[in-house]
Amino acid sequence: MTDSGSSDSRSPLDTETSPVDAEVPETPETSEVPEAPGTSEAPGTSEPQPDGLAGVWDVVVVGAGPAGASAAHAAAVQGRRVLLLDKAEHPRYKTCGGGIIGPSRDSLPPDFRLPLQDRVHAVTFAYRGRYTRTQRSKRMLFGLVNRDEFDLRLVQAAKQARAVLVTGVTVTGVEQRGGEHRTVLVTAADGRSFEARAVVGADGSASRIGRHVGVTFDQIDLGLEAEIPVPPQVAADWAGRIHLDWGPLPGSYGWVFPKTESSSLTVGVISARGDGERTKQYLADYIRRLGLSGFTPSVESGHLTRCRAEDSPLSRGRVLVAGDAAGLLEPWTREGISYALRSGRLAGEWAVKVAEAGNAAEVRREALNYAFAIKAGLGVEMRAGKQLLGAFERRPYLFHAAVCLVPAAWRAFARTTQGHTTFAEVLRQYRAARRLAAVASR
Repeated sequence: MTDSGSSDSRSPLDTETSPVDAEVPETPETSEVPEAPGTSEAPGTSEPQPDGLAGVWDVVVVGAGPAGASAAHAAAVQGRRVLLLDKAEHPRYKTCGGGIIGPSRDSLPPDFRLPLQDRVHAVTFAYRGRYTRTQRSKRMLFGLVNRDEFDLRLVQAAKQARAVLVTGVTVTGVEQRGGEHRTVLVTAADGRSFEARAVVGADGSASRIGRHVGVTFDQIDLGLEAEIPVPPQVAADWAGRIHLDWGPLPGSYGWVFPKTESSSLTVGVISARGDGERTKQYLADYIRRLGLSGFTPSVESGHLTRCRAEDSPLSRGRVLVAGDAAGLLEPWTREGISYALRSGRLAGEWAVKVAEAGNAAEVRREALNYAFAIKAGLGVEMRAGKQLLGAFERRPYLFHAAVCLVPAAWRAFARTTQGHTTFAEVLRQYRAARRLAAVASR
């Protein structure tokens, strides 16, 4: 959960001007490719490119999730020639609860219409399936989306800004070219290559571009999820309310996110990697306790989330990384969409500056400025999240008691999801929060 920078007393999502079903106009996959500067031949080869992708791009973005689509949009709206690559066709399923908190909404492209499935005003908290309590907010806490719809609309926004999308591309190599080139060559499994003055890696937590940059992680977690279709009357019982269960494994928790518009429930759990069988059992027990074991999941999936080490690089030469590829997500809740959107936008903006840099010293300066922007915002919040996770791993019941029984703690939770504050600000401004974290850490 991150700082939106909003001074409005209302939630950024709490508005009647956010249509649930508003459509974003389709941009054809065969949209016109902006004319390439320079040669009409494929970079690094003497053969012409048959698909209109020739020449040197200003920015190539690898990965068309929230971070990549945001980066492509941010670079393309500046009038640059931007290529967005992805190995998958959109829409595609992604293992994710789909919670859009205030900072996520604040980071979306202008006029973006969220395909909301539900609006959350209540949270039922449980501690290992017991001691449940429901807290409610008059103002909306956050919205819920299906990631396939949400990601598709982000890609469409990038294409409307005249970024060029090419799918079915699995990136296998990255080569920084010095001398007269001053470019980066991105190679694909099908033999094609793409040349750019700057590259943004946003290709997920197992990022090929992240390996090139040298990204390192100090926290890896396993998330398991089931998408469970339910009858409309069951979906109606969950409308506007999520469920959070502080789990039996250190640092673990479970969630139910209702997708009321499509009559399904997203049920998942997450815990530290290394005990997959117990995590799998936790999910099965959680579904059973909720009375949902009689319904057949339409999708069962899992993924690893990776948090960057504090000294992990964010760039190498003309290559920047963002989102999961950079290990940017909230360490306690493992919320990643807002981190992807914000870091992607920053990466796109700075990639343009890197592309315009005339020599190695200028490239280095712009890359360092990008790293500073990330560390000054998301880095501060990640540090607070790691502190909270360390305390939560030791004494989760104290967190449960606080958010259920202490009005100030519940208000801090609500204001964080709405984007009015951050965990870092809560720890900085409230002595009681610092004392809770200190006591729980002992």
